[in-house]
Amino acid sequence: MFRNWGLFIGRKAFRLVTLLIMVSIVSFTLVSVSPIDPVQAYIGADMMKVSAEQRQEIATYWGLDRPPVEQFTHWVSALLHGDFGTSMIYREPVTEVISDRFVNSLVLMASSWIVAGVVGFILGVIAAMKKNTWVDRWIKWYCYTLASTPTFWMGLLLLMIFAVWLGWFPVGLGVPAGVLAEQVTLGDRIQHMILPTLTLSIVGVSSIALHTRQKLIDVLASDYVLFARARGESGFTLLRRHGLRNIALPAITLQFASFSELFGGAVLAEQVFSYPGLGQATVEAGLRGDVPLLLGLVLCSALFVFTGNAISDILYRWVDPRIREEGKTA
Repeated sequence: MFRNWGLFIGRKAFRLVTLLIMVSIVSFTLVSVSPIDPVQAYIGADMMKVSAEQRQEIATYWGLDRPPVEQFTHWVSALLHGDFGTSMIYREPVTEVISDRFVNSLVLMASSWIVAGVVGFILGVIAAMKKNTWVDRWIKWYCYTLASTPTFWMGLLLLMIFAVWLGWFPVGLGVPAGVLAEQVTLGDRIQHMILPTLTLSIVGVSSIALHTRQKLIDVLASDYVLFARARGESGFTLLRRHGLRNIALPAITLQFASFSELFGGAVLAEQVFSYPGLGQATVEAGLRGDVPLLLGLVLCSALFVFTGNAISDILYRWVDPRIREEGKTA
């Protein structure tokens, strides 16, 4: 058993290393052929005031005058020593920029992940129990509509209704504007996080709800459930004893496997609400040619998504012995 788990973890580690290498190469190649001039983006509006010599000094300071292969080799060498480089936008080490914003993004994504999972699971259970009724049709219509709704559009809609028209929530940012950091309260942070969280949660409900509905319908149509009905079980007792136990784990693993969609949605939501997280930093780094920060964020996002998928695989192997047997013969 321990040997099988060791092989499984070893394969996962090898795939992670391979993934990070390929992501680094592809990302650096795309940045190298990008039409964005990092020096011009670094200078900004003062472009006409900077001489050609000063431009050359800036390019030399950041290593932008070297050939792309040499730049990549230097970056990889520094990365192997734990140095992600310095951000051209924030003038700080990339690790500090990521760590400062990672907490904000993590809280946002974790909150929306939990809300979407719980609400989606409940809606899926209700739709399955009320199959072919108006409740089931309404939930399916709701989920199919959300599945085709862009995250940024939903964010703009919530922003317009609840922030602009009703004035219940702030228009954006992660904290009140003009307030010192030590004066910001937990309530202020929560208030600024509600709309971005709702945006990600509402969009993320559809997949888990539809999956749970179909899974529970299959379970309720199985022979052992029919036998339980024959013994007199019905209602919530039948659902609790024979339904929830068979659909809870697939729903959880599906949630872990949706990390990539969650991160991609967070990027758009943070842009709409100007929320200071990794998503907003990624967009800024890409538009302003901040190569060190962009590569660091890409590696972090790849690691984040891989972790979610790995947890999903571990849960499947832990519960389903058939997958473990397949691993032995692989």
